[in-house]
Amino acid sequence: MANDAPEAKLEAMARLFLAVWPPNHVRDMLGELPYEVQRGVRFVSRESLHATLRFLGDANPNEVGEALRYAPLPATTATVGPAIDMLGTHSVIAPVDGLDKLAAAVVDATNGLGTLTPRPTFNGHITVARVRRGATVRKMVGMGCASSFEVGEVALVESRLHPTGSTYATLNRWPVLCSPK
Repeated sequence: MANDAPEAKLEAMARLFLAVWPPNHVRDMLGELPYEVQRGVRFVSRESLHATLRFLGDANPNEVGEALRYAPLPATTATVGPAIDMLGTHSVIAPVDGLDKLAAAVVDATNGLGTLTPRPTFNGHITVARVRRGATVRKMVGMGCASSFEVGEVALVESRLHPTGSTYATLNRWPVLCSPK
């Protein structure tokens, strides 16, 4: 029977992140970019577009839920753009400003949870495409993508890796404190 406890604990772990799902008008705007089939470039599907506040790695969803249950999550307005850019050499992104305080609140609330420590600096963005070594996406970089939206909630998302990319499932949601004025 003693061997059952570690297995149960492993089953409760999942690859998790906390994120903001952009509204349809932002997804539509990003969906209108010139997505050309390019070798070594994998575009993120419209339904998977999100801004990660914290990637936890493997974590227990119940523990994350308890940590965020009463966390003070500040409302904010997210500003997307003004143009598509690169983050490093492997990610095509739409920059997102305005999420810094919300990301900090999420990091504070989930301190000590997950197998990954938070990055020292938050860089708000929505990943539009992933790029393999040697591939280029210069046509998209610099294209305008300006929009904004009020953030209404934070989502706990499970990520499952597949050969064709990741799939995401929202496990829980928490509202922000109040709407920005």
